[in-house]
Amino acid sequence: MIVLKTSHELELMKVACRISAEALQVAGEAVRPGVSTWEIDKIAYDYIKKQGAEPNFLNLYGFPATACISINDEVIHGIPSKKRILKEGDIVSIDLGAKINGYNGDNAATFAVGKISPEAERLCTVTKEAMFKGIEAAVAGGRIGDIGHAVQSYCEERGYGVVREYEGHGVGTKLHEEPSVPNFGTAGRGIRLLPGMTIAIEPMINEGTYKVKQMPDGWTVKTADGKLSAHFENTIAITDNGPVILTRV
Repeated sequence: MIVLKTSHELELMKVACRISAEALQVAGEAVRPGVSTWEIDKIAYDYIKKQGAEPNFLNLYGFPATACISINDEVIHGIPSKKRILKEGDIVSIDLGAKINGYNGDNAATFAVGKISPEAERLCTVTKEAMFKGIEAAVAGGRIGDIGHAVQSYCEERGYGVVREYEGHGVGTKLHEEPSVPNFGTAGRGIRLLPGMTIAIEPMINEGTYKVKQMPDGWTVKTADGKLSAHFENTIAITDNGPVILTRV
């Protein structure tokens, strides 16, 4: 069931989304060579708790950390560890959220570790731009397929693979609500976008094939060909006046 939020509910969501965005920002500021993914996760946890919120990824479906931190060919769901040390040239995707007053925020970004290759930089740039293309397509009266088509066409025209197995989603009192928001699709198809819908748009874009593989830890997902992957995400609201990004600092 898709839940349309009232103006009051949207105000509550803005608080959760702001904290989520700030936590992602402080986590990203900690990204540098020699830092462990565990340290970054701890920084995010401490920030969210300091704001009086709860890290909504922690223990969700059994996930053991505040943030999913994925390096290079890891697409999503990387588990933070004291043994995972960032090194110059890596790209690292951080996905996290906060819950407060019964509502959730969710966002992600891919960060450069020191100086990265032009190929890695281009992948990150295109993925971020694709997210904004998807957001621009999220207008009241449109269709879910408009979002996926915008993301897919933008990335595939530039030679990248668009992950199929994982997708965006509704956000509200639950971190994952209806509807599903694929990063591929046909314009004009799918459910109607209505004012009051709050969704996470999150392209996961691969340097090579769109295919992925699950690791034995049961969480980490990697590209099937070992090439790089990038991930950007914002939680937005559909309004009569166009899409509004809720996860803004």
